[in-house]
Amino acid sequence: MEPSRLEAFSDGVIAIIITIMVLELKVPHNAELLALVPVLPVFLSYVLSFVYVGIYWNNHHHMFQLTESVNGSVLWANLHFLFWLSLLPFTTGWMGENHFERWPTILYGVNLLCCAVAYYLLQTSIIRHEGPECLLAKAVSSDFKGKASPVLYVAGILTAWIVAAWAGMAFFVVVALMWLAPDRRVESLMVERPK
Repeated sequence: MEPSRLEAFSDGVIAIIITIMVLELKVPHNAELLALVPVLPVFLSYVLSFVYVGIYWNNHHHMFQLTESVNGSVLWANLHFLFWLSLLPFTTGWMGENHFERWPTILYGVNLLCCAVAYYLLQTSIIRHEGPECLLAKAVSSDFKGKASPVLYVAGILTAWIVAAWAGMAFFVVVALMWLAPDRRVESLMVERPK
């Protein structure tokens, strides 16, 4: 079956995730500029999670531009990925409301790690379905960022636990910054995709 319904469903879920996250931003009941200070941690955690959701949406879109068809395994792998992504509003809110304390930051890092693992499993499921010579397999053959990200998440989780939450958070920010640079491999392979 064609991947268009899967893409449309995923786009809808991702849009809802972003909407839920922004609804966690509570408006201060004071017109003074200093009234924004208490909500700054919530805003900063929202910004980071918005960037992450945007990165996943962008890469998900690119991945399915190279995907010819999907099967049941791919559908379930996609739902698994969306499950972990849908927990980001909760972990984002808990971390922001608690001003980046240790356990909320650790749970946020675990959520990011689970999203990365689920995305990898989705990618693997597509390649297994389409074969090792498919365009997606070519695009991710030398995937440094994909391999480095889980390692950095684990380092961030351990650092938040052992050293300090802000130090662990630095790893999560580095991963997001690393993925902000667009990946040109997919665009270069789009010309190879059969019509």
